[in-house]
Amino acid sequence: MASTNQINKVVELIAVLGDLIILNFSLFLLLFFWEKAFVYLPFSSTTSLMMTSLSLCYLACSVSRGKAWNSREIRADQLVLRVLKNIVMFSVFWACIMAFSGISIISPLFFVIYFFILFVVLSIYRIIIRRSLIGYCAKGNHKRHAVFIGGGNNMQMLYEEMDSSLASIYEVVGYFDIKSNEVLSSQCPYLGNPDGFADFMSGQTGIKHVFCSLSMEQGRYNFSIMNYCENHLLYFHGVPNVCKGFPRRIWHSMVGNMPILNLRYEPLSKMENRVLKRLFDITLSGIFLITIFPLVYIIVGSIIKLTSPGPILFKQMRTGLNGINFKCYKFRSMKVNEEADSKQATVDDPRKTRFGDFLRRSNIDELPQLINVFRGDMSIVGPRPHMLVHTETYAQLIDKYMVRHFIKPGVTGWAQTHGFRGETKELSQMEGRVKADIWYMEHWTILLDLYIIYKTLVNVIVGEKNAY
Repeated sequence: MASTNQINKVVELIAVLGDLIILNFSLFLLLFFWEKAFVYLPFSSTTSLMMTSLSLCYLACSVSRGKAWNSREIRADQLVLRVLKNIVMFSVFWACIMAFSGISIISPLFFVIYFFILFVVLSIYRIIIRRSLIGYCAKGNHKRHAVFIGGGNNMQMLYEEMDSSLASIYEVVGYFDIKSNEVLSSQCPYLGNPDGFADFMSGQTGIKHVFCSLSMEQGRYNFSIMNYCENHLLYFHGVPNVCKGFPRRIWHSMVGNMPILNLRYEPLSKMENRVLKRLFDITLSGIFLITIFPLVYIIVGSIIKLTSPGPILFKQMRTGLNGINFKCYKFRSMKVNEEADSKQATVDDPRKTRFGDFLRRSNIDELPQLINVFRGDMSIVGPRPHMLVHTETYAQLIDKYMVRHFIKPGVTGWAQTHGFRGETKELSQMEGRVKADIWYMEHWTILLDLYIIYKTLVNVIVGEKNAY
């Protein structure tokens, strides 16, 4: 039986495969008509390398892109804007890779024309997908008729989800409840008391799905309705009563034969993902510490010693994984002061040294944290670790603040690449940072880590106004 999520995944797969075909076919055609752009023929190994790098770069840049076609409210201009944002990120990413690889095969004009063609063709392609999905859903051939047992808040929320998604496969005929629910009845017909469910279904042949509320009020009906469904070839779906106090998206797991509801999906709760991330951290941090860091330490350390009295490294206790404190390392960028463990740095902070200001703006002061990464206290990507006093303060002020400590803190993170860094003058700034950290925790992939590292490097090169 197909589900709404399965339909969304099929559409997503079609979109991504189409994107890759358009990327490579557009490149091939442009090469074919651009005789002086390359010294090789279109089928040369260089072109094959370009096509491979194009595909990988595009997939990496598409990690954070949401599905733009499964909501009724999305407009064509919003689809085009999403394509434009993705093309901009993709073009910068690919240009950097081509430059660092030393392959000087693209003229600036070729580069501009190619990505303009991509923008136009991909925009048209996305609109076609959207229109096709609308047309497919309008026919109603994919719809499965269903009834609800219960009319509480959880059933109302379920009805709204089914009604708002273009890819929803369910059409609700009506609902049974002990009494009519005015809010739900305005959208969905009231079919009567659950005692009349069997009589109603005996005259129905098109209804194959029953969604039953698992609230306490409906408890006495659940087993009889479930048995009826099992004996009459009907699909029974239990709907947990978790709308009050629970997030709208929860996940389940099994403990033996018992289902357990979880507040969120955490990819890093799986051992294989933790091992993959740890190997990634050890490899990158180990290579850096062995090759580049000794030279950086000698140069930066010498300048720090010459420009201000005090140690080269600044060591401070920060809150880490599971709320366990650890000693975090940084190049010292400030004069030795008594407020180091309690006060955030500001734009014109008088505690900063002249060289320290450069270290902070260039993010070089964070490089010793790769020692923490290698030791296992931190990860390269993750929520930024906060001072102990800030953890204690914000845990009391911000809802779900401590959730960010379910994973290792990072040298850089999703929040930092989206402008949430530097001094938090207002509580809303820290709230935004926490939301971004939780989003990262729920959507982690190794490709997302690579994308965040890329965004961080771009921000370092371009510069950030909040880097101080």
